Amino acid sequence: MADFRTHLGVAAAGGAVAAHGGWQAGLWTAWEALPVLALVTFGGILPDIDADRSKAIRLIFNLLAVPAVVAAALLLQGRLDTGGLLLACGAIYLAVRHLAGALFSRFTVHRGLWHSLLAAGLCGLVTAALSHRLFAQPDTLAWAHGVAVTLGFVIHLALDELYSVDLTGARIKRSFGTALKPFDWRSPGNSLVMLLAAVNLLPWLPAWATLWSLLAQGAALWR
Repeated sequence: MADFRTHLGVAAAGGAVAAHGGWQAGLWTAWEALPVLALVTFGGILPDIDADRSKAIRLIFNLLAVPAVVAAALLLQGRLDTGGLLLACGAIYLAVRHLAGALFSRFTVHRGLWHSLLAAGLCGLVTAALSHRLFAQPDTLAWAHGVAVTLGFVIHLALDELYSVDLTGARIKRSFGTALKPFDWRSPGNSLVMLLAAVNLLPWLPAWATLWSLLAQGAALWR
């Protein structure tokens, strides 16, 4: 499979193309293009969150700790004094950075459910919901953020499948088909739980019509 640098570099290149194309098409401003680039890049390493002791899992939980602290500060600022707020945010940072990472490593298997299109879709929906509801982004930008994470995620899965084909030896490696799959065939129960989690996000998402319009405009850029 592709290594960490390859995933990071290809996703960043894909993010740059998507962010620049959307800016040129008037879908967002130059400043708004930067989060799109960052989210595609982040999505490009996100599937390796299930790889124990990898560079990706350390980086991902470091990055996830930051928006977790921001979200906590927004939600708790009216309920706690300054000292209490600092303590709560510090505890949340440590919990996400260390405890969540350890638990995730304990209960996930590499190339399992997190290497699937279902996981890509769930991560995109979570991002869109957080962008819209927590950070008060307009519908178009919230969906753009969700699509950006999904795009980076799919780039990662596609790269893993490409690296499963050994063109020099004209053979297909055993890992072929374990990344770019709809869901984890070996764990239908876990896949169902992930699907239900995605369904439960529906009330928190921006208007779907905005997503279809965004995708149509994005597709028109390649014609």
